[in-house]
Amino acid sequence: MNFAARPPRPQSDVSAARRTGLLAAVVGLGLVLAGCTAETPGKTATPVDEATTAAPTTPSAAGAPEGFEDFYAQDLEWTDCRGGYECATATAPLSWDDAEAGSIELALVRTRATGQKVGSLLVNPGGPGGSGADFVENGSFGEPLRESFDIVGFDPRGVQDSTAVECYDDEAKDEYLSEDVDLSTDDGLEAARASAAAWAEACAANTGELLGEVDTQSAAKDMDMLRAVLGDEQLHYLGFSYGTSLGATYAGLFPERAGRLVLDGAIDPTLDADEISAGQAVGFENALRAFVTDCQAGADCPLTGSVDAGMQQVRDVLDRAADRPYPTSGDRDVTQTLAFYGVAVTLYAEQSWPVLTQALDEAINVGTGDTLLYLADFYNDRNADGSFATNSTEAFTAINCLDSAGATDIETMRAEAAEIEEAAPTMGSFFGYGGLSCADWPYPPAEQEYDVAASGADPIVVIGTTNDPATPYVWSEGMADALDSGVLVTYEGEGHTAYGRSNDCIADAVEEYLVEGTVPEDGLTC
Repeated sequence: MNFAARPPRPQSDVSAARRTGLLAAVVGLGLVLAGCTAETPGKTATPVDEATTAAPTTPSAAGAPEGFEDFYAQDLEWTDCRGGYECATATAPLSWDDAEAGSIELALVRTRATGQKVGSLLVNPGGPGGSGADFVENGSFGEPLRESFDIVGFDPRGVQDSTAVECYDDEAKDEYLSEDVDLSTDDGLEAARASAAAWAEACAANTGELLGEVDTQSAAKDMDMLRAVLGDEQLHYLGFSYGTSLGATYAGLFPERAGRLVLDGAIDPTLDADEISAGQAVGFENALRAFVTDCQAGADCPLTGSVDAGMQQVRDVLDRAADRPYPTSGDRDVTQTLAFYGVAVTLYAEQSWPVLTQALDEAINVGTGDTLLYLADFYNDRNADGSFATNSTEAFTAINCLDSAGATDIETMRAEAAEIEEAAPTMGSFFGYGGLSCADWPYPPAEQEYDVAASGADPIVVIGTTNDPATPYVWSEGMADALDSGVLVTYEGEGHTAYGRSNDCIADAVEEYLVEGTVPEDGLTC
């Protein structure tokens, strides 16, 4: 998302694994209000039984680009880790344009197939900046997938336990993530650009040449290397949100090696960064409206009057935080930026709506922001001691700036911001001026090397949720149309993505395709 209260962050995402973590965390803290009957998803990736043995895999240099054969033919050393899973470290080239430029490490975690193995299934939870390694532990994978696949998650280049992007220390990052900037003034725009430029300078100083090599195309090439290292002739893949971009990019680069791909919560590959920001603003506006409607139908909603009046009351909470940050029981106040994070993160899954009700009730009727702060910290992966559990913010910005930087001309950004606010009056002001994040990035966007149609690829299943805030449904329609072999499956419901959190219809469509190769009917609605 673009958060105009500070240097914006286009295409932000709370990954599938982190949504599960949010639900578990709020239940554990007793923050979910009485009356919420939805079950909290648990860890469903069953650790491998000691008696289970997977079919042997043989790495192959076949298909490797010239000079990169050793990367494709490497042997992975898997070790027990994380209480029953297996971990390994793969070596990838720093640059896929220069085999002599050096190497980086990619962290992998897998759970072995518990039954007759079909092959490996690579997974990505989203982001950009989400940990595929963590996702293997925390994601909701159905029994058919766990029986049939070695489920393999990897941290993409630049992310977390792989060779990672580094920018600020914890204290400076904390300040950066909470600062408010008024983008309606020239001084505010100048301050926002200066803040983003300082962040970019720190990323360059602390990361080095890797900062220019973390684009999605390079990560997709890493996936082809991993396919070969895992001993698979074709790549089977399950990607969510940003992970759909990664999967579609792979299919475009390697259509003949794209096996069974499922892309859930898709990003339309024909859109640029500014169009994505505008679409997300409307997506979050619609999701918030659905929340307000649901809230006002209950007995304990702090939002009164009509739905439009309730939307305005949410906006009033956000505006109050800009004028007078909400105090908390600790030594931190809730700025407008943090308040927005706190509201937005709950819109990824309707099971989190009761937590938003509590946060708004506290802000409106008590005048404090403890729940909003908790939610904002969850969004930013901030621990209670002020440290950060991941580098998702750093990786997010670095990957996005190399993929599509967006407009940086002030007048163009102003015009686009006005259009966004007109389309999304409550949430729109947080999605404009996305180009500021990348205006002074030290590396240019990567040149696209592939055809988005992925001509020649096997059927690619694209799943869209009708009121998805972060990846609006129309984007899934766009991706399915752009892919020559795209097959669109629709989940009618709320929240971000569908598999693992919706219904049996979606689960059956995904699992029957990945396990058996049974292609769902194009246009299937669940």
